[in-house]
Amino acid sequence: MKDVMGMMKQVQAMQAKMQSLQAELEQTEVEGVAGGGLVKVRLTAKGEMKAVDIDASLLKAEEKEIVEDLVLAAHNDARGRADRLTQEKMGSITAGLPIPPGMKLPF
Repeated sequence: MKDVMGMMKQVQAMQAKMQSLQAELEQTEVEGVAGGGLVKVRLTAKGEMKAVDIDASLLKAEEKEIVEDLVLAAHNDARGRADRLTQEKMGSITAGLPIPPGMKLPF
């Protein structure tokens, strides 16, 4: 019984830390870049797009498809950074808990 109570306390502490992490991730921003820095996208770590910056040299009608591809690439770069940041922070919260490998916790 003692182990179960100890585990319950750990789970409650983890829940509190996860709520705090959720709030932190909503405020943390990451930047993705593409085209050697000609296109930049800024997202929250939760995936909300905050800004897009496109270098003026790309704003030509004949460059439309290139710009679209670069915006997509920059967004994907930022999303990847946000996912890695989230995983790092979650790892520090769940360290020491007997969570089965491959189990994903809701963010």
